[in-house]
Amino acid sequence: MENWQEDLLSASLDAKDTNQLFDIAKSISAQLGYGYCAYGMHIPLSIAQPKTILLNNYPEEWQQRYAERHYIAIDPTVRHCLNSLKPLIWSSQTANKQLPSDFWDEAQSYGLDVGWSQSCRDLIGTQGMLTLARSADLISEQEQKSLSTKMFWLAQMLHNSIAKIVNDRECAVLNLKLSTREKEVLRWSAEGKTASEIALILSISERTVTFHMMNVMQKLNVNNKISAVIRAVMLGLL
Repeated sequence: MENWQEDLLSASLDAKDTNQLFDIAKSISAQLGYGYCAYGMHIPLSIAQPKTILLNNYPEEWQQRYAERHYIAIDPTVRHCLNSLKPLIWSSQTANKQLPSDFWDEAQSYGLDVGWSQSCRDLIGTQGMLTLARSADLISEQEQKSLSTKMFWLAQMLHNSIAKIVNDRECAVLNLKLSTREKEVLRWSAEGKTASEIALILSISERTVTFHMMNVMQKLNVNNKISAVIRAVMLGLL
């Protein structure tokens, strides 16, 4: 138990597969006293079509039910984690039953009776959510105090590692690689500088600045420099 943080840190440096990282998270979840583990990530690689990753070891029947009824739209744990970094300790026995479905009763019937949800975010706007759940034993204040730091560390470490894998994979698929000069032009553009101002700062011609910006826009598949800046930030290229 003492080495799980080192194990996850080591795996995060070597892992090239999100499933490999999640397998370690499931093992840690069990060590912490929770039979179920779920991780979700909302990645704004595109404003119009953000990417979502869902990993969990919930019963397959519940996963199907959750997807079929689109429970993600009403799930109060998701709603909480989208708006707060505070942990959410929940139980189907004490939860608000005023949902337009039998959400909590169904969750309990599949063994998801008690849980701990923790949100996480990073500097490029990627949101994540880790939930550990079990079928019995309410989470006491003492347990919360003893595990709060570990839970936050696990959520953030898992989030950062998976986000890096996903962003690296997206860049590889799109064959995205910006040169040093392209990044410089893009960074100054992000600061609101015009092409002529960037040219003075970098001691190059305005025509060269425009050339680099056009290359960046083509690589990122966008139509203007504002979109180029936003997409580059989302992909962690700046």
